[in-house]
Amino acid sequence: MPYKKSFASDNNAPVHDKIMEALIKANRDDVIAYGNDPYTDECSKIFKKIFRYDVESFLVYNGTGANVSAVTNLLKPFQAVICTETAHMNNDECGAPEKFAGCKLLTVPTTDGKLKAEQLKKFLHSKGFEHHVQPKIVSITQATELGTIYSVKEIRNIVKFAHNNDLYVHVDGARIANAVAAIGPLNKLITETGVDVVSFGGTKNGMMFGEAVVFVNKALAQNYKYIRKQSMQLASKMRYISAQYTALLSNELWINNAHHANNMAKLMADKLEDISEINITQPVQTNAVFATVPKEIIKPLQEKFFFYIWNHANNEVRWMTSFNTDEKDIKLFIDEIKKQLARLLK
Repeated sequence: MPYKKSFASDNNAPVHDKIMEALIKANRDDVIAYGNDPYTDECSKIFKKIFRYDVESFLVYNGTGANVSAVTNLLKPFQAVICTETAHMNNDECGAPEKFAGCKLLTVPTTDGKLKAEQLKKFLHSKGFEHHVQPKIVSITQATELGTIYSVKEIRNIVKFAHNNDLYVHVDGARIANAVAAIGPLNKLITETGVDVVSFGGTKNGMMFGEAVVFVNKALAQNYKYIRKQSMQLASKMRYISAQYTALLSNELWINNAHHANNMAKLMADKLEDISEINITQPVQTNAVFATVPKEIIKPLQEKFFFYIWNHANNEVRWMTSFNTDEKDIKLFIDEIKKQLARLLK
């Protein structure tokens, strides 16, 4: 199959060179398995450093595993997670939360991918009523599936509402780096807002594999190690995840990668603003560009550049950038769009 530049997902990007170097360095000698090794100890310390707090971190294989094991740890079978309709947990995890956590997802429609505190009130009528599932977790995504970002104030409002009503707050942070790169330090966005637990992404930001579950509220981590094992997310050779995270989180690599990805999306959006036939549908705050395009050019574009249709009903597409997207890629893509539109208008 001929190579096509991907704007489909930051998952499609290669492994960053520094991450690959870290993997090679970790591939020496014997160390004790299951995280009882110096690489994982160092990784734990660097998570505390970047959060600026005494967090407890656990490494897992993938994002679904991080989300599902995190909520499983906090729920009883009769309890539920409140999330947006567009949440990865609701749309892209193949029913894993329902199957493994045994919980119900209570979804909220949004236009921008973000929950608002006032939207949560309607779920409180179920509390204490034995015939209804009991809401227990509010799960937000930062940055959202639509590329938008919760402000510190918005998160604080959600956390205040949740904690006042005996609910936990989970953050799906598959693209947490992109949010931090866009609007400010991790401790302001997460630690100081009072969220309870974060699924902290690495794969979309230059790692080969691996994600983390980070408990800001350490009291909630007491039994997580057993949940991780039951969830089939306990890596035997954990050093290969730990070494990647240590490299990613050192010397601002995680922020630099995300800054670059965000900047490439903004560059794309700026170029698209000059094309009247393209309508950008969401604020470009991170590394995602959502746009409606003439249906006739989608397939020809996909023959040259790999991307997904987000909404077939209105021909809305999603274009994602990553740490290895460069300005030449953007130029070639914009030129091809113009070429296809010119062909369409003949």
